[in-house]
Amino acid sequence: MSENLRDLSAAGVSIWLDDLSRDRLQSGSLAKLIEGSSVVGVTTNPSIFSAAISGSALYKNDILALRAEGKSIDQIVTRLTTDDVREACDLFKPVFDRTKGVDGRVSIEVEPDLAHQTAQTITRGLELAGIVDRPNLLIKVPATIEGLPAIEELTYQGISVNVTLIFSTERYIKVMESYLKGLERRLAEGKSLSDIHSVASFFVSRIDAEIDKRLDAKGAASPLLGKTAVANAHLAYEAFLNVTSSDRWKALASAGANFQRPLWASTGVKNKAYESTRYVIELVAANCVNTMPEGTLNETREHGVVRGDTITANISAAHAIFADLASAGIDFADVVKQLETVGVASFSDAWKQLLANIEAATK
Repeated sequence: MSENLRDLSAAGVSIWLDDLSRDRLQSGSLAKLIEGSSVVGVTTNPSIFSAAISGSALYKNDILALRAEGKSIDQIVTRLTTDDVREACDLFKPVFDRTKGVDGRVSIEVEPDLAHQTAQTITRGLELAGIVDRPNLLIKVPATIEGLPAIEELTYQGISVNVTLIFSTERYIKVMESYLKGLERRLAEGKSLSDIHSVASFFVSRIDAEIDKRLDAKGAASPLLGKTAVANAHLAYEAFLNVTSSDRWKALASAGANFQRPLWASTGVKNKAYESTRYVIELVAANCVNTMPEGTLNETREHGVVRGDTITANISAAHAIFADLASAGIDFADVVKQLETVGVASFSDAWKQLLANIEAATK
């Protein structure tokens, strides 16, 4: 077992792998990461599935067989992705049982074209949950304005949700509100809360990439370069602490409710001038998840010296960084708007490419 990864887990961070493929499942590589690298969950997204299916021969026979049965391309994609996710859920079931449902989780996302369609997101989330039919599944829903009521409704209906594409504390607070409202509706009807879990996925590296670009455009080298993403996550954790210390939350917790844990996503460093483990080591605190691409996992294993909680003592400094950004003329609200738009579009493009690749494979 890697000492660095073990220390990260001991500090309260659940390590999830941001990747899944049939190759990983059948080769045993994912099982090895569970056994030797403290990996206790998996996240997926349209880009991951597109790369997995288009880059492997293991799907070819299923694609041809399903097409011969008269299945549409959309139906084939659903079958391939849910089969992989179900198998991963079964692989992680011992972790799920050992952690009493906190970890051992595998995520699958509603189609990105539904990101701005509330009713369709709810319907599809319920469909995917029924198809996979595993207790350790998380349904991924984007934190768009239209996604917020879907988060509430799916939570109310007993679905554990992974909320994705969060870029700002302001949106995260609304995400937590949606989760709490869903739980409160269940509580009012005497329904169980204890089997519902949730995570809120904050995208990290994309923040620095966009902010640094805007700072560079202003000319002189700024002392704020490379500081925003970590500070933004620190403020998100402050919001998490504020909610979970409230009387409102305590009432839900006393009825069996579980945290909606902050999850640090997009933790691969895009600027190679920065330390490769910065979006792991600088985001350590209790009740967090860090979902890493395998490259970041390997870097953390080799170089990621854990220093304990690196968030709570730095929250005041994070507020100061954001004040300095405003003084430097950086419109963070505009940054967030752009990143959400680009994020939804990039996942949609990946999904369309996946459909096209499968269409080509049937010929």
